[in-house]
Amino acid sequence: MKKVIVIGGGASGLMAAYAAAQGGKDVLLLEKNEKLGKKIYITGKGRCNLTNDCPPDALLEHIVRGGKFFTRTAYLFPPARTMEFFSAHGLALKTERGNRVFPQSDHASDVTATLERACRGVGVKIALNEAVRRIVTENGGVTAVETDRARYDCDAAIVACGGLSYPSTGSTGDGYRFAKACGHDIVTPVPSLVGVELIQKMGAAQGVSQKNCRLTAVRGGKEIYGAMGELLFTHYGIGGPLVLTLSAQINRIPPEEIALYLDLKPALDEKTLDDRLLRDFSERKNEQLKNVMRGLLPAGVTALVLRAARISGDRQANGVTREERKRLLRALKKLPLTPVRLRGFEEAVVTSGGVSLKEIDPKTMKSKLVAGLSFCGEVLDLDAYTGGYNLQIAFSSGYIAGENA
Repeated sequence: MKKVIVIGGGASGLMAAYAAAQGGKDVLLLEKNEKLGKKIYITGKGRCNLTNDCPPDALLEHIVRGGKFFTRTAYLFPPARTMEFFSAHGLALKTERGNRVFPQSDHASDVTATLERACRGVGVKIALNEAVRRIVTENGGVTAVETDRARYDCDAAIVACGGLSYPSTGSTGDGYRFAKACGHDIVTPVPSLVGVELIQKMGAAQGVSQKNCRLTAVRGGKEIYGAMGELLFTHYGIGGPLVLTLSAQINRIPPEEIALYLDLKPALDEKTLDDRLLRDFSERKNEQLKNVMRGLLPAGVTALVLRAARISGDRQANGVTREERKRLLRALKKLPLTPVRLRGFEEAVVTSGGVSLKEIDPKTMKSKLVAGLSFCGEVLDLDAYTGGYNLQIAFSSGYIAGENA
């Protein structure tokens, strides 16, 4: 019986171990943490958005990097198979807004428990608190895996260590080290699905969630990103769903080359919005501008807009000049935001970058350089937007890696 060692007990590693054991291999899973699925526990704010109930082509549309590489895998192990797997192993699921799939219990721990139960059910042996030191290769193939406790001879090794996001969960780039030692190239990892730090101070806008706004990123006079959604003003700048998606698009561009603009009233064209301002100013002409504007925006956001328009909020509405109103209109429709940097890996939902896909067989997840070596999950240069797509990548690539180990 062929011996397979899976390095990493997260989403992709557990699925790889299950698939390998189900295929008749003798499987040992090594996890350096004290428990399995440590990162799973914090996904979806502790609820675990484990996939997205969408067809393979829609899954591929939500992959930022590596979509072409992942095409075959997306059809072989689509979201429907992930849902079937969990249902068959006793986890009740539910689908929420945006086709996001969660455990019915709303407990991420149930996802990990289901994966562990499935693995043990097909004979996977699991070792916790055991950190891998290196993968031993001889004559161009894997022969053993050495840990801080022992050496395990094997016929194959699957690297499923994750990336660098949320390092507190154990994602500290171990997989990149193993890959490099085996001759693989690493595409420089950067944070993705993360907030953006701005030069502008948010002040009283901190903590305000602005729905139905449009965020645009411009580089060299050309729009490179534009979308509507929900944005959160924070102590460092901006976050929320709209910004997380933006970060996946700009994480390899120097911040100084990007200008961000926020349309706070995208449903209104400039003339309609100007008519609204004139009407409000006329009806409440003796009130302070900051109070009149509250009919349009939350107080904290109003302060940002007035500052950008260079108008004091203490001014009476009837004292606003035509030129000032033009500036106010411009600030409402195209509020300038200046990015400094993305937030770090400790806050990033996922890592962009990793083991170069040029050196991996997309049909099997096997290394093209070392016999018996495979990679799956976040350790690969493969990432997607939020909505359950990244965990689906982990499950799909893990299953294919395990099945072909």
